[in-house]
Amino acid sequence: MTILLSKPGLDGHDVGVKVLAYALKDAGFNVIYTGLRKSIEEIVAQAEVVNADMIGLSILSGTHLILCQRMQEVLDERGIAIPWLVGGNIPHGDKGAIEGFGAVAAFPTGTKVDEVISFLKEFQME
Repeated sequence: MTILLSKPGLDGHDVGVKVLAYALKDAGFNVIYTGLRKSIEEIVAQAEVVNADMIGLSILSGTHLILCQRMQEVLDERGIAIPWLVGGNIPHGDKGAIEGFGAVAAFPTGTKVDEVISFLKEFQME
């Protein structure tokens, strides 16, 4: 499974997503990290280029609701059906809204890396 990880918006903190990327690689996933400050449009375009099976957004900036809503809009506009998820500084109370936008999962603040890996392994088997 190829997972494209990215940092949308103006958030400049990527230590957490890099830790996740290495853990996912160790768990056997093919991981591509796009880097900082990507637009949703750039992320979706890159996911198409690399034929990603999943897009993972890491958001710490507090703009997670706006960015997640835009994520599904761009996928729909382009007729692309790549599943996506989000983690980072996500309040527990926003999980339902994010999944309502179309995310297959939203990992709130405090989620352990092992939980993300377990979710992706189960998702891969579906």
